[in-house]
Amino acid sequence: MPQRHSKNNNDLAFFTYDEKRKLGYGTQKERLGKDSIKPFDACSLCLKSLIDPMSCQKGHLFCKECILECLLSQKKDIQRRLVAHSAQQKQEKEEEEEKLMLQKAKELDAFDQQNHGAVPQYSDRNYNRDKNGFHGANSVKVTSYEEEALRTMKAFWLPSATPEASVKVEAPSTSTICPEGKENLKLKTLFPVQFTEDTSEQKKSNALDRSYICPSCKTTLTNTMSLVALSSCGHVFCKKCSDRFMAVDKVCLVCNKACKERHLVNLKKGGTGFAGHDDNLEAKDFKHLGSGSGLGLVRPAMKT
Repeated sequence: MPQRHSKNNNDLAFFTYDEKRKLGYGTQKERLGKDSIKPFDACSLCLKSLIDPMSCQKGHLFCKECILECLLSQKKDIQRRLVAHSAQQKQEKEEEEEKLMLQKAKELDAFDQQNHGAVPQYSDRNYNRDKNGFHGANSVKVTSYEEEALRTMKAFWLPSATPEASVKVEAPSTSTICPEGKENLKLKTLFPVQFTEDTSEQKKSNALDRSYICPSCKTTLTNTMSLVALSSCGHVFCKKCSDRFMAVDKVCLVCNKACKERHLVNLKKGGTGFAGHDDNLEAKDFKHLGSGSGLGLVRPAMKT
């Protein structure tokens, strides 16, 4: 009698290792393809080809219109939150002043009753009198004790007993941030970027597919290369040429404009959202089996 293997065993109350593999149980990894990676000449906000490209000091590329619109919307949002915060502070100040005035009025009233009142006046809420002069159980009205009990009872289904949660508005930051790198970003720190387009005869035949080259070594720029932009003039070179010539000569090879080492900005590869970036271009899916169903519940893919 041959031994039954896990691949042929289908009458168990639990899943075998082979059955879990067929259902896709566990974490599945997949290398991202070219279509899942943002091109180096695409905007980090609209993910389209760059129009009037601009870069921050960290090397994130944006269209001029996209980044200006982003910074403007951030400033409007900051202004709106500043107004809300100032309104809340004003309201808190008015409430504090009102509490102080009520406290002073109660103290003056108690002092006046104690020193000038011929008949003792009861300030306790349990001794509030009605219009007929009766109080306590003889009163027709609801006593203050009952009013207090109604007000403090934990009847969440009553609209009058529903607590009001006060929304605390924190003081917002007044600085705009980069939508890609999350660091502080100002408009004056952005600089225009100039790519050198390939104008050879082979590329002129296909005008729709634009390609860019390094102006020094004439190598076609791709996502696999590390690119460097000069913040002084905006020209883009490959990493090898920038380390070999510009770091030594301290001058741009295209416009002969003087540059320093702090002007060399490494352009970031990849993008935001669904686009992978950096060196870890991997998509992950995690699946776990449902209870007794035999179906896998899929967590959304994480692309890093």
